[in-house]
Amino acid sequence: MTKATVRGRRWMPRPLRVLRNRWFGSLQLRVVASTVMVSLIVVILTGTLLISRIRTGLLETKVKNSVAEATSGVRSAQQLADSSDLTQQEGAGQLIDQISTELSNRAGSPPLYDVLLLANPGSGTTTVPERRSGAIEESSIPEQLRTAVAQQKALAYSYTKIRYADGSSGPGLAVGAPLVIPNLGTYELFYVYSTESEQRTLDLVQSSSAFAGIILVILLAFIIGFFTRLILKPVRIAADVAERLAAGRLEERMRVRGEDELARLATAFNSMAGNIKQQIRQLEALSRIQRRFVADVSHELRTPLTTIRMASDLIYENKDELDPATSRSAELLTEQLDRFEELFTELLEISRFDSGQAILDAEGVDLRMLTERVINAAAPLARAKGSVVSIDEPDEPCLADMDAVRIERVIRNLVVNAIEHGDGKPIVVTIGADDQAVAVSVRDHGVGLRPGESSLVFNRFWRSDPSRARTIGGSGLGLSIALEDARLHGGWLEAWGQPARGAVFRLTLPRKVGTVLHGSPVELEPADRAVTSEEESS
Repeated sequence: MTKATVRGRRWMPRPLRVLRNRWFGSLQLRVVASTVMVSLIVVILTGTLLISRIRTGLLETKVKNSVAEATSGVRSAQQLADSSDLTQQEGAGQLIDQISTELSNRAGSPPLYDVLLLANPGSGTTTVPERRSGAIEESSIPEQLRTAVAQQKALAYSYTKIRYADGSSGPGLAVGAPLVIPNLGTYELFYVYSTESEQRTLDLVQSSSAFAGIILVILLAFIIGFFTRLILKPVRIAADVAERLAAGRLEERMRVRGEDELARLATAFNSMAGNIKQQIRQLEALSRIQRRFVADVSHELRTPLTTIRMASDLIYENKDELDPATSRSAELLTEQLDRFEELFTELLEISRFDSGQAILDAEGVDLRMLTERVINAAAPLARAKGSVVSIDEPDEPCLADMDAVRIERVIRNLVVNAIEHGDGKPIVVTIGADDQAVAVSVRDHGVGLRPGESSLVFNRFWRSDPSRARTIGGSGLGLSIALEDARLHGGWLEAWGQPARGAVFRLTLPRKVGTVLHGSPVELEPADRAVTSEEESS
């Protein structure tokens, strides 16, 4: 997870953050929501396709019946026109009335359609009265349809908006055809059918489909939610039992019901829990044996070690009276005995941490004082290695509740390690403090750490380069004990390093014992560090 992602979640509005946590924290919610979304999409697509097919079917039937009826009416009107004997202009009006009346009577009551008999503007018949049934306006006929009838000399139709004399309107279908009246010219005969009935049918289908779809989706959500809850219930029980097992309640088990897959899950879980309990009991027994062994060995070694120390000191004090070879052996014996006692002491300290017997004797101490004391004590070693140790500290006291002996041991370990691995280059010790914590970092400019080694340095007996000799002793347990000392205070001990750029070790302690740390007043990574390729890409 990147820092940008963490910052984005931190600044996310609370409702969105709650919704996000709820979404990723509930498998049932994701299943139900996903099912509802997919079902809703399927219902919408199916409803749209169904309504489209119904609409197409209704309109095709309407057009087919209307065209057939209009064709029959045009044929009858043409027969009336052909059978008439127009010799005078005055008789034209009677013929037009006769045709209009005949066609209107065929519409029934209430009329299924309205008839318009309009003069063709280009035929010279404009002086003859036009006829229309009902209160329909001439503007109900689209100009495109009139043009098609006039040019094609054949029947044509078009959807239109019917306008009435009272200002009302409605959807409709207009069917038109030319009507040739001998000795008078060409007229345009239009049948106008209302499609409000079909529109009401479509509206009913749409509303019914939408209502049925919503009910279906809601029912499906409840059904899926019920069965998902039923299926996930054993999983939730397993999670609860696992949490109680993790809390140390090793007797917790799942109830096995039936012989299905969920019953197999419960059986396997209980078997796993039993094996874990057995392994934990065995490890606890081994741990007790180990602690007892360490205590016994420590007790048994202390007396002979004390005797050897007394004898070694006696020989070392009189080494000048011995021959050179024996005198040198006395010196080597004393040096190695010192290292053995140091290792012995650190092993005892590690055993106390492992057995939970380490005790914190905390009191208010100024971190600056401890650090300065360590640097002064390490000054001869620094001069011998050619390193200059500088300290950057605030003017104000950096007081915190700490075990002075343990923290001084941690700082001494960090400073001595920096001198040993600093290759004679400057070493910078930085002290900082804020309202919650105090911190000290030790920066060297030596060989540094390779990627991944910043966490390995705290492992017991770990060495970055096994071929590199320890010039000032050391048991390999110093950083491990330092880490345990930091944890005992509720603090942090962290490391950073890059090859050939040195390393930084930072100790952060809360001002009050029990305070949870959220940050450190001293930076871990130095400003002159090399930028990695991952940081460049981000």
